[in-house]
Amino acid sequence: MSELPPISVRAAAPEVLEAPEVEGLTWRPLEREDVPAFTGMVQEVQEADGLEFRLSQEEAEEIFSMPAVDLSKDSILGLDAEGLPRAWALVYSYEGDESLVRAVVDGGVHPTWRGRRIGSQLVAWGTGRGRQVLAESGKDVPGRVCQYLDDKQDAAARLFRAAGYSPMRYYAELRRRLDETVHEPGELEGFRIEPWPEDDEDVRLAHNEAFADHWGSQPRSVEDWRSGRAMFAPQWSFVAREESTGRVVGYTWADKYEHDWEVAGYSSGYVHLLGTVREWRGRGVAKALLAATMKAQRAEGIEYTELGVDTENPSGAHGLYAALGFEAFRSETMFSIEV
Repeated sequence: MSELPPISVRAAAPEVLEAPEVEGLTWRPLEREDVPAFTGMVQEVQEADGLEFRLSQEEAEEIFSMPAVDLSKDSILGLDAEGLPRAWALVYSYEGDESLVRAVVDGGVHPTWRGRRIGSQLVAWGTGRGRQVLAESGKDVPGRVCQYLDDKQDAAARLFRAAGYSPMRYYAELRRRLDETVHEPGELEGFRIEPWPEDDEDVRLAHNEAFADHWGSQPRSVEDWRSGRAMFAPQWSFVAREESTGRVVGYTWADKYEHDWEVAGYSSGYVHLLGTVREWRGRGVAKALLAATMKAQRAEGIEYTELGVDTENPSGAHGLYAALGFEAFRSETMFSIEV
């Protein structure tokens, strides 16, 4: 196999990014002070799209503070004559990427400003910035500019397809009622389940090991691992340790999106990550961890537990969840340009 050309060449990054041309909107980068107004705008977009979740202000603050995000270069915000945010684009990346460098394009248009070709211009801007991010990474490995869209977002999917993106991967959101019997894992052989530790560096290392053979997954840096915890629920999160060594061989990281419950119509706990290192798979680790999380959620009166899964996950997770009573209720597609 021939070596890839430098990422700076393959990325085909534009030298200059042109802001959208829209009568009535002025453009500038996002700023930290925009968080409250930005959150409100995104929530209205999510409502218009019929999504069953909402961005919280805490999550928005974390997005603005992601380790590899420079708002001055990686974002653009459209303001109307009254100074209200009406459209945005944001590109984010990950410090820990090694064998694949990624740039994720996000954005949206307020429902009262749709139908004016703003979305297509934002996708063009975000794609251009994504290509710049790949080129600037200096990592001469395969590159990807992508976006994840709920399958209800048909209009957005058409925009990304028109911009050269192709559907690359499919994900399912699963849920299970907690008023039903939670499975008992049986006797734990060679490992024990413990609460999430205060110092979780060994969990990060186990995560990187567990997901090393998952499609598209890249190692999480210390900074990436510590970010994105606004909704983290340590009381629902657990680790599996090898009895003989104390090594972390599996873990479950759960989140609590309490602000979504009114929109969804029920209370839920979300399993954000569930991983088992390769040599411990098939030995009941994941089942025991999931049982611990589900029981902890049920003890708080939570009605459902939810999780997301890559439909082609190599660990057989989809089959495990189906056997435990999980059913699909939402789906998502990753659209990408491979570089």
